[in-house]
Amino acid sequence: MVSEQEFAALKLELSVKAKNGIDFIVAASIIWAVITFVWTLPNSPAYNSFITFFVGGAMLPLAWMLSKVFRTTWKLPHNPLQPLGLWLNFAQLFYFPFLMFIYSKYPQYFIMTYGIITGAHFFPYAWFYNARPFAVMAGVIPVGCLVLGLRVAVANLYLIPTFIVCALLLLSGLLLRSYRQNKQAYTLASSTLSLTTA
Repeated sequence: MVSEQEFAALKLELSVKAKNGIDFIVAASIIWAVITFVWTLPNSPAYNSFITFFVGGAMLPLAWMLSKVFRTTWKLPHNPLQPLGLWLNFAQLFYFPFLMFIYSKYPQYFIMTYGIITGAHFFPYAWFYNARPFAVMAGVIPVGCLVLGLRVAVANLYLIPTFIVCALLLLSGLLLRSYRQNKQAYTLASSTLSLTTA
């Protein structure tokens, strides 16, 4: 059975080795920047929504490439918590039927809804990576998307993905700071565990 101290060390290891998933967040920033450009085009909201679906498909390959740049670790076979990260990421897919409903009935609200889902799915990562900025942005992004979605004209819907890009870039900076704090805690926890198990 894993002790509370060992469990905390496992979570810290995930944060440090994956660098709080910063490769995914930077990839998402790039994807949402492209989505912003899409929504500046003089197309109908339905057509821009359709393109947005395809742009989002580049997320995983881009995050994988950025993992090489940031030197993050995606697999930690010895850490039993590691597979949970993938499950948490896939959880947002269960919101897609609602997104499809919005697309088919109210396409002008598609980008708002997509942004809300994107932001809200960050919440469990605050626990997973021991990084509070995920919890903060899980509230800020959905509320910001809702306010913008209800207030801006259809011609200005590009403001929603623009807001998301800014929020994701801020999140990247906050996660980098959190990673540095967790790295120190992980080093201390590892040395403490080594002493107690020796």
